[in-house]
Amino acid sequence: MTSTSAASTALAPYGWDDAWADAFAPHAADGLLPGRVVRVDRGRCDVVTADGTVRADTEFVVPRDPMKVVCTGDWVAVDPGGDPRYVRAYLPRRTAFVRSTSSKRSDGQILAANVDHAVVAVSLAVDLDLGRIERFLALAWESGAQPVVVLTKADLVPDPVTLAHLVQDVETSAPGVPVLTVSALHGEGLDVLVALVGSGTSVLLGQSGAGKSTLANALVGADVMDVRAARDVDGKGRHTTTTRNLLALPSGGVLIDTPGLRGVGLYDAEGGVGQVFSEIEELAERCRFHDCAHETEPDCAVRSAVESGELPQRRLESYRKLVRENQWIVAKTDARVRAELRRDWKRKGAEGRAAMEIKRGRRM
Repeated sequence: MTSTSAASTALAPYGWDDAWADAFAPHAADGLLPGRVVRVDRGRCDVVTADGTVRADTEFVVPRDPMKVVCTGDWVAVDPGGDPRYVRAYLPRRTAFVRSTSSKRSDGQILAANVDHAVVAVSLAVDLDLGRIERFLALAWESGAQPVVVLTKADLVPDPVTLAHLVQDVETSAPGVPVLTVSALHGEGLDVLVALVGSGTSVLLGQSGAGKSTLANALVGADVMDVRAARDVDGKGRHTTTTRNLLALPSGGVLIDTPGLRGVGLYDAEGGVGQVFSEIEELAERCRFHDCAHETEPDCAVRSAVESGELPQRRLESYRKLVRENQWIVAKTDARVRAELRRDWKRKGAEGRAAMEIKRGRRM
């Protein structure tokens, strides 16, 4: 069996440290091996261990809660030998990137675990969708990771003034988030990104056609991911990446590449939404009512900021949309939140009817 010190040395490039070793100690006492999940596929996973990459079954870790299934990025305890081999447990996660599923139950789906940086890839080959960027960032902040936006295919915007305006638009929508421009095709801007992801684990997120696989190949320094051309009409591509893959980077750090995400539903991301729209949250503290919805209430600091041009109307509309969506998701599993929303809807309905009666009275 591989010694503890040998395991630490072999797994260090994948993020193993003393804290993980301490967490794994009870499993080591049971004779199990530590490893990190580099890929999951239909109940089985590839796990990198000090003895090499092994194929293991996850049937012993199949809970009813979909949030507790083994996923890419997990540190796990696996059998020291045998055929088949099994994952016996996974270590408590430091961070987890989660979105809601498309099911009517709105369960959470965990996309990656133990991530330090969430790299949101956005293609400059098509018009920027700032609302979608804000949605990705809300999930990233909620996960506990530090987000970074990478504007890919920067070579398609040769005019530096135009490029600067695009970067500024994204920066306005991403307070506190680094915004980088990269051309993986020509190697431009990669040095800054390599330095940023050179320590810890990064997950690469974005729609199909955003250039994630090309970016992953550039960071790894080899064609490890399949790349296909995006459609000219909308910049979208077919899913060239169909599973989440964990890759050790030659310059340090670990990268998890993910399939293109068509749907990016929020999942209990109130804190993440608040961080993306931090300027609105700060303005809201100056509203007359602590529960101001920033719609028709008097002395609303948020609406005043929109009217003065300090806050873009688009930002407020995007904020309202994500707040409503997150409330709806939470309400589906929390009876107290459902009751509060019903009371709020009834109150707003009554206020709306009263306002209409006042208008009718003025017309008569």
